[in-house]
Amino acid sequence: MKTKQRRLPRGVREQQLIDAAVSAFSRGDYHTVSVEEIATAAGTSKPTAYHYLGSKEGIFTACVRREMERLIEAIRSAVHAPSPIDDDPLRRGMRAFFAFVVDNRESWTVLYRRAAAQGRPFEAETARMRDRVTAEMADLITACTRDDYGDMDVRDAQLLARVAVSTADAFADWLLDHPDETPDTMAGHVAELTWSHLRTRGPARV
Repeated sequence: MKTKQRRLPRGVREQQLIDAAVSAFSRGDYHTVSVEEIATAAGTSKPTAYHYLGSKEGIFTACVRREMERLIEAIRSAVHAPSPIDDDPLRRGMRAFFAFVVDNRESWTVLYRRAAAQGRPFEAETARMRDRVTAEMADLITACTRDDYGDMDVRDAQLLARVAVSTADAFADWLLDHPDETPDTMAGHVAELTWSHLRTRGPARV
């Protein structure tokens, strides 16, 4: 007699589908990856994939959202670590960013290569996620510089954060193409560029 397979909780099945989708989209173009391929890799059926995540567009969007949340959480955890390995939270955050890229190449490919190449309908989603990373960085820069530079103008912090994020993006590709580099050296470069810019503003006036 055939034993009936136990049905997995919806949340578990969704994560399995997203895991399979991240892997599939990192290897192939959005248009060449099929929902059936993703469902098979996740150990389920195409109708189930559609039922849980709506469409291939919905699956891809779920990948982008989840992997971006993982990246942001990695940065936050490093910045607010109770026993940090150094006293520069900006460098810690950048180190966590680059470590995530190295340790999660499939995620990085989906987040910054596949998503950026698709244009519509993912432009708004990728822009929203990038804005979240920039906002996190702006808050971090403001907190890091308050003692020496006073309360930074919100616009200045946002512009500087955008520069830091764009620089980190470019350095991430360099890091992946040059195995002799490390997350720590890349973080040092970005942090130093950021602090160099801040030094031109001079210390806080009292």
